[in-house]
Amino acid sequence: MSKRAPRLAPGIIETYVGREYLFSFFVSFAFFFIVFFVNQLLLMAEDILSKRAPLHDVLLLLLFATPSVIAMSVPFASLVGALMAAGRLAADSELLVFQASGVRTSRVFLPFVVLGGLLSVASFAVNDIFLPLGTLEFGKLYRKMLVSAPALELQPWSSRHYKDITVVTGDVSGSTVSDILIFDRTEQGQQRVISAKKAELESRQDSSELVLTLQGVWTQTLKDGETGRFEYSSCDTMEYRISMSDGNSLVSGIGPREMSSVDLGRSIAAQTADWDGRDQAMLRDAERARAILAESYAGGVAAAPAWEGAAAPLPPLLSSFSTKAASRPERRNLDIYSLEFWKKFSIPAGAACFVILSFPVGARARRSGRSVGFGLGLLISVLYWALLIGGQTLGSRLGFSPFWSMWAPDVLVLASGLLAWTLARRSR
Repeated sequence: MSKRAPRLAPGIIETYVGREYLFSFFVSFAFFFIVFFVNQLLLMAEDILSKRAPLHDVLLLLLFATPSVIAMSVPFASLVGALMAAGRLAADSELLVFQASGVRTSRVFLPFVVLGGLLSVASFAVNDIFLPLGTLEFGKLYRKMLVSAPALELQPWSSRHYKDITVVTGDVSGSTVSDILIFDRTEQGQQRVISAKKAELESRQDSSELVLTLQGVWTQTLKDGETGRFEYSSCDTMEYRISMSDGNSLVSGIGPREMSSVDLGRSIAAQTADWDGRDQAMLRDAERARAILAESYAGGVAAAPAWEGAAAPLPPLLSSFSTKAASRPERRNLDIYSLEFWKKFSIPAGAACFVILSFPVGARARRSGRSVGFGLGLLISVLYWALLIGGQTLGSRLGFSPFWSMWAPDVLVLASGLLAWTLARRSR
């Protein structure tokens, strides 16, 4: 009389596969953490260590930058870890043994799904909670370092370019800059040159701006459209602020990347309401200009044959209408905030999407499962990162949908995973 094979206790297979996945995940996480951390260290070495900043402060800056490194490492480690684990199980014929023993593939895949989902939640928590806190502390410490060592930001006898500002400095001693020259534009977009005999660098703990108190100020403004006409002014003191988040500095202010998803949602709602209001005002102005133009045109036709004199006011009215009709308010700032909002969800969600692709792909490995999985994971990571950067560029510069700009890479990974599952089932 034959004996039945003993049944495995519930959870044994899941625990075994889960441990295999976690081991591969932590190996991959260590790799990506070191890569991103070294990249951060190299950036600081160029901008901070080379200027002999205190080692204690540099270590604190690295600590505050760690959440961003973790948030980026987790999704990619989930991808590579799942590929390595599935590849190892396939290369050692363990997946084949499970199938021969009557264990369904879905049971082997379950630990990947559960752990991938938990990693997505963990990545989101780091990205949404710890990253803003770390970045705020990073900015506070760096601004403190700026005052004690202004060479971190303004070097003597050099120029520094920010978004729309160029600063040319003379001698730098302590927190004092001598003979400073600033090229920028006014709020109306007019070119301006500011010179000052001396500038004092100040620290504002609640600000993401470099604050300069200028002394002995002389200003020259070029009037747009009026060649050779300038406006001059002078004053004893002037407070000048430079947004560090727009320049080449490592200072990070409270921008969209440093906000939580809740704060970003509120900011986006407020900006959307403001944009809608300005857009409606623009439409009303354009309609008013169109009505005035139509009225003037109708009056000119009625005044024929004295049309030549009546038509004289039409060109400026037409120009006014064309300008108002084409001057819709900019959405770029709103798009940037929307991109960061969806990015906070799409990148952590990648940890779960990756396992859906990784398991069927890694299960096809027959030799050197972990090595093949690691190499293939790096390739997919590079492609995913390129798609993410491309989507961010399309959304911020070309006005493409912020939602699809950030979610398209995940949708593509998910679709590829479903396709891989379909092909795997047909090949059985």
